[in-house]
Amino acid sequence: MPRAARIKSVSGNYHVVLRGINKQRIFEDAQDYDKFLWILKDRQKLFGFSLFAWCLMPNHVHLLLKEKSAPLSQIFRGIGSAFVYWYNVKYKRTGYLFEGRYRSEPVDDEFYFLTVVRYIHLNPVKGKLCQAPDEYRYSSYNYYFHNSRYSGSDLIFGLMERDALEQFHKEKNDDICLDIDHDGPKRMTDEQAALFVKKAFGIERIAMVQSLPEDQREKVVLSLLKAGAFVKQVNRLTGITVGKIEYYRDKH
Repeated sequence: MPRAARIKSVSGNYHVVLRGINKQRIFEDAQDYDKFLWILKDRQKLFGFSLFAWCLMPNHVHLLLKEKSAPLSQIFRGIGSAFVYWYNVKYKRTGYLFEGRYRSEPVDDEFYFLTVVRYIHLNPVKGKLCQAPDEYRYSSYNYYFHNSRYSGSDLIFGLMERDALEQFHKEKNDDICLDIDHDGPKRMTDEQAALFVKKAFGIERIAMVQSLPEDQREKVVLSLLKAGAFVKQVNRLTGITVGKIEYYRDKH
């Protein structure tokens, strides 16, 4: 069965997950984590991509980056081959370490961009590796709040001020993003869809979306679909016809 084509990002921003083959550990000790980070920074210089957020978990990696001149495939061949060569020499092993195909999702909406940042930083907390994100060494969380020179901070703090972003990380949430166990965002519940519209657009009731001006209505619908809602669900919650929802989707 042929692989599904990747969904292209309009902005060039992607949330990428790279995991160990058969979910095996890819980081055994501190030296492994540090080596991967060194390679990541080195390949960033080589390929010119922007890196906004990252987290290294024992058997997988989350990255939020912006693709520029070099495509994702070239970037991850460069990262993967360098780390696997080093890892195999260190542990006297042969063969693959990562799954053959990294997973990715486009991140074109500003609210979803911030949601992915939070999701990446809270991954170790949800994985019960720590109680709070600032306790975890191998993520970009502390770079945001304790290292003003971090290269990803300019864009993030342009979307949300430092104090607000820190509070955003502390909010109770049910964020649904690309992760190790699935190929894309899980479907939203109706409650999650309503909360998403309220937080992202300040709309108290999701049924009010139908009465918005055309351009705003289209933006909300597209954001819902990208965040994991499905067409008939958006139709049922907003009253917008299936045909109109599919028209918005297919335009992009």
